[in-house]
Formats: sequence, structure tokens, C-alpha cells
Amino acid sequence: MLQKAQADDYVIATGEAHSVRELCELAFGHVGLDYRQFVEKDPRYYRPTEVDYLLGDASKARAKLGWAPRTPFRELVRLMMDADMALAEREQRAGAGPAVSRHS
Repeated sequence: MLQKAQADDYVIATGEAHSVRELCELAFGHVGLDYRQFVEKDPRYYRPTEVDYLLGDASKARAKLGWAPRTPFRELVRLMMDADMALAEREQRAGAGPAVSRHS
């Protein structure tokens, strides 16, 4: 994108759809927890009814940039959780945050 002579808009997406529930299951499960013990649903934050299904279309990025996703969803969640856990552990050692324990 940055190497192109002319700026343009691109969608960077996997072309896969995943629910918030699936994200929670994977993220909490990665550290040995059941998300249902920590997550509450609040209807105030539901999407408007006119949005039935969201799916990113990266075909333009693929065609013009040769871009394709390389990190599967499960791996992305694992990478994010590992980074957050490492940050929490650093903060704990520095005395800047709550105690963190890894369950897996």
C-alpha cells in the first residue's frame, strides 16, 4: 500500500466471519478459563438490526497488491492473548497491575 505511486483505499480482511462468542471461547480457553464466567451480554451494545452479516472483502487488495491473509483466526487469537499475557506479567512485576496467573 505504502509503496504505491497513488494512494487508494483497501480492505484488509480474511474473508471469514467469526462471532464475538467464538473469539471469547478461543481467548479465554487459551488461558484455561470459561468465558461464560467472566463475560456478560448487554443488549445496549448489540448491532443495529439492519446489519445482518459482516464480512470483509479484500479482493481489491489481493488483485492490486498481491496481498493475502497468512495468519488463521485461531493463531491470531493465540498471538494476541500471548502478547496480552506477557504485558500483564511485565506490569505485575513492575507493580503496576493486578496479579495474573496463566491456567494453561
